[in-house]
Amino acid sequence: MGNTYSQSFPPKSLFTVEQIPDLTGQVIIVTGGNAGVGKETCKALLNKNAKVYLAARSKSRADAAIEWLKSETNGKAPIFLELDLGNLASIRKAAEEFKSKEKELHVLFNNAGVMMPSVDQRTADGYDLQFGTNVLGHYFFTTLLLPTLIHTAKNSPLAHGHARVINTSSSAVYMVPKGGIVWDTLGTDSANVQAAKKTGTTSLYAQSKLGNVLFSNELAKRYADQGIISSSLNPGNLQTDLQRHLPWLFEKILGLFLYHASYGALTQLWSGTMPEGENHSGKFLIPWARVGDAGPYSHDDKLAEKLWGWLEEQVKGH
Repeated sequence: MGNTYSQSFPPKSLFTVEQIPDLTGQVIIVTGGNAGVGKETCKALLNKNAKVYLAARSKSRADAAIEWLKSETNGKAPIFLELDLGNLASIRKAAEEFKSKEKELHVLFNNAGVMMPSVDQRTADGYDLQFGTNVLGHYFFTTLLLPTLIHTAKNSPLAHGHARVINTSSSAVYMVPKGGIVWDTLGTDSANVQAAKKTGTTSLYAQSKLGNVLFSNELAKRYADQGIISSSLNPGNLQTDLQRHLPWLFEKILGLFLYHASYGALTQLWSGTMPEGENHSGKFLIPWARVGDAGPYSHDDKLAEKLWGWLEEQVKGH
């Protein structure tokens, strides 16, 4: 309980965006960069001269975000990359488009997410919308970009031997169902759909956020010797578009206890841009810019390996 309280009402951050070093020459992708924490992350990166790709599903929402970012950064604009994380074909197309334009990728912020929609909502490929988007989608996007990340780590003078993958999780990681992941909810057949309905949207969200942590930890373990640094984090309790699926009254009451999205960007920017981020591989970070712990399931190596194997299996042929 103390851990959750400390993250809900964190001490003042010792890190500020002004401390971010100059990022001239660095290429960075932010998924879900069109809203909330992602938009604030793009703003800070642009202000420090990074070349930023704003990856999002909706071009109209991305265009609106780009106009806002230009007004906040003296005219600096990210590049729109169309990416629907709930569609494996779209993910491959986005990765290929990026690789056709860039030879380097210094930091990948896997920031996008879906929170507590109706359990009836599925991805284009038939998966639970939350796990399919938050975990499977980001796994596929990351693995398609891994050759570029590894090349950057080994060859870019700006990389100092590393490329970083920053995975946005949530405090929901402490509210996962028994066993961490209800495997019966993950597939695409009718039995999986029924299992997902029985499990409920809150637990489905929580297990997807544990999935982010397990994926991050396994990525860190598998690719450490190739210069990949992978961390995961709880951005904090924030006022963002993620609450759009919640009941109106609950959303209003919850809003009294939430921080502005700019606070939520702090922890991932700290890990993605600062020298101390080189020590964050396999770590879970908490508000604001602190190292924490994601709970017992996050340390289960067998669970992480099982998840990686399942993810690998799903993207075969895509």
